[in-house]
Amino acid sequence: MKKIKQIIENRIKADPYLEPFKSALYQRIINAAETEKMLTGGKINLCDYSSGHEYFGLHFREDQWFFREWAPNAVQIYFLGTMTDWKELPSFALKPLGKDGIWEICFPGHMIKHQDLYRLSIHWPGGKGDRIPAYARRVVQDPDTLIFNAQVWNPPQPYVWEINDPIPKPEYPLVYEAHVGMAQDAEKVGTYNEFKENILPRIIDSGYNTIQLMAVQHHPYYGSFGYHVSSFFAASSRFGTPDELKSLIDTAHKSNIRVIMDLVHSHCVSNQVEGLSLFDGTLNQYFHDGPRGFHEAWDSRCFDYGKYQVIHFLLSNCRYWLDEFHVDGFRFDGITSMLYLHHGLGKAFISYNDYFDQSVDDDALVYLTLANKLIHTLRSDAVTIAEDVSGMPGLALPVSEGGTGFDFRFAMGVPDFWIKLIKEYKDEQWHMGTLWHELTNRRKDEKTISYAESHDQALVGDQTIIFRLMNREMYEHMHIHDQNLVIDRGMALHKMIRLITLTTAGAGYLNFMGNEFGHPEWIDFPRQGNNWTYKYAKRQWNLVDNPELKYKFLAEFDKDMINLANRFEILKGFEPELLYIHEDDKIIAYSRGKLVYIFNFHPVKSFTDYKFDVLQGTYKMIFNTDRLEYGGHGRLKENQSHTISLYLPSRCAIVLHRI
Repeated sequence: MKKIKQIIENRIKADPYLEPFKSALYQRIINAAETEKMLTGGKINLCDYSSGHEYFGLHFREDQWFFREWAPNAVQIYFLGTMTDWKELPSFALKPLGKDGIWEICFPGHMIKHQDLYRLSIHWPGGKGDRIPAYARRVVQDPDTLIFNAQVWNPPQPYVWEINDPIPKPEYPLVYEAHVGMAQDAEKVGTYNEFKENILPRIIDSGYNTIQLMAVQHHPYYGSFGYHVSSFFAASSRFGTPDELKSLIDTAHKSNIRVIMDLVHSHCVSNQVEGLSLFDGTLNQYFHDGPRGFHEAWDSRCFDYGKYQVIHFLLSNCRYWLDEFHVDGFRFDGITSMLYLHHGLGKAFISYNDYFDQSVDDDALVYLTLANKLIHTLRSDAVTIAEDVSGMPGLALPVSEGGTGFDFRFAMGVPDFWIKLIKEYKDEQWHMGTLWHELTNRRKDEKTISYAESHDQALVGDQTIIFRLMNREMYEHMHIHDQNLVIDRGMALHKMIRLITLTTAGAGYLNFMGNEFGHPEWIDFPRQGNNWTYKYAKRQWNLVDNPELKYKFLAEFDKDMINLANRFEILKGFEPELLYIHEDDKIIAYSRGKLVYIFNFHPVKSFTDYKFDVLQGTYKMIFNTDRLEYGGHGRLKENQSHTISLYLPSRCAIVLHRI
C-alpha cells in the first residue's frame, strides 16, 4: 500500500496535472495486480501462464499429434483435411475436456504429414461452420479456389538459429519501417528471401539499427496492409515459409540489426471462416457482445479484454513471437482504439479528464500493462512501442513506476503537423515558434520516437512529404542536369524536415521504406477499384540506383544523417535546447550535447555574418544540407570553423561541433 502511494506521489511530482486523478491511478495499479493474481492463481508466474500456444493448436510430441481448441458453444467438432478427404469422420471427432469448453483429439504420428492441409468443422446449437483453428501456426491460400486452410508445418529439418543471444538493445532506436511484400520493384508480392537478399543489405548500409516489419501476422486481405489479422499465430504465407522469415530475422541479427514487428491486438478481422468472429457460433466468444463488439470504422471485431480466455490468448501470442521467431519486440498497433470505447474517432483530447472518464476501457489498460510486464520479463532486451494519438499519460512509463510499461511512444502529432504546415501555409508564413513547440512538445518522463512520415502518409488518398512539395514536377524534372525551382525547393525542404525531426526527437526516429530517397508514388494495394493491379504496391529502388536521377542525392543525405546520429549519439541523454529563434528571418538554432543545429527556412534570404549567443568555444561545421552530394548548391565551405558568425544560405541547415 505504501509503495503504491509512493509511486503515485512520484508520478504527480513529475506531472502535477495528475493530482485530481490520484484515486484512478491507484485503482489502475490495483486492477493490474489483481488481474495478474486471478490469472496465475498466485501459484505460477505470468510467463508460465502465457504459454497457451504450447497447449492449444496442433503439436507433434513423442510420435503423436495432439490438437486442442477452445470453443465453449460447440456441441461437436471434427478435424478435417487432406488426411480425411475433407469429410467428417468419427475417428477425427474431437472430445470435450471437462466443462471449460476445451476440445481435444490425438492422432498417431503417421496420420498427419508435413504440409497437409486442415481446418475444423464446428457444430453448435442450430448450425455449423468450417473454421481455421485459432492457434494455427501456418495458413495458406489455394491459388485457384482462393480458399484458406491451415497447413501442418513440421519440416524434417527444423530451422537452426545461428544467432541465439539477444542483440544489444539500442538506447535510441533508428527504425526502418518496412513491408516485405512491397519491398521490390516488380509488380508482385515480394518474399522473405528477396527482402533478406535485396533490401536488408540496403538497411544495414544506411545505418538504421532496427527494422519494424509490417503485415507479419496472417491477414486474408492483402490490401489491409496487415492490420485485418485473422490468424494471430501464423506468419503470413504470402511472403514465404516460417523458416524463411526466421532466416531473415537471423540474418539481420548477424549484422546487429534488431527486428520488431507490428502486433495487432487492437481488433480482429470480421471474417468468420478465416477469423475468430462467430468461431463457435457465438459473436461474443472472443469479443464484446452487442454493438461494442464491432468497430464500425474498421469493419472488424473488438476483443473483450475483460475475459481471462482472451487475455490468455493475446499474452500467449506475445510470447509466441518472441520464442518462436526471436523478434526483438513489438509496435503495438491501434492503442488509442483499444484504450477508449469511442476508439478515438472524432475525439479531440484537450483535457486530462479525457484520460480518466467513463470512455476509458480499463480492461484494455490492464491487458496492455500485463503484456508489457510479460514481454520485459521474458526478454529484458525487448522493445515495445505504443501507437497512441491520445497522449494518455504513463503509457511509456515502466510498470514498476505505475505506468503501462511501453519503452517508447510515437510522437504522432509531428507528421500531422508537417502535413498541415506544407498544405495550408506558404513557406514565408511558417511560424518558427510553433514549429519548435510541435517538435519538442512531449512528456519529459516518457521516451518518444519521432518521424516526419510513416506508411500512413504514403497511402493512396494521402500524400508523402516529397509529393506535397513537388507534385507532378517530380515525374519530369528529377534528372541530375534538370534545373527546376520546384524540385530545388522540394529537395531542400525534404532534407531539412528530416534533419530537424530527427535531431529534436525524444529518444528515437522512424522512416518508412523508400521515403528516405523521396519515393514518388503512393501505396495502393490490388483491389477491385484499381483492377487488382500491383503497380503501386511496390517500391522503386531502381530510381535511387539510377545515377542520372536526383533520388540518389536524397538517399545519400539520409545515410549520412543517420551516420551523424550514430557517430555523435545525438539522441542519448540530451534534450534539445533552444538557442535562438527569429520569425522574420525564419531561423531556428538549438544545441544538443556538443552539437549546434542552425536552420534557415527562409525561401529566398541568405545571411552573411549571422550572429547569436552560444557557449564559448570554436565550432567546426561537420554537416550541412546544401552539399552537392545531397543535391544542394554547394554554397558552404566544408570543415570551416566558426566563433559563431555564420553564412546561412536560404533553405539550408548546418550542424556545428563545439571543439
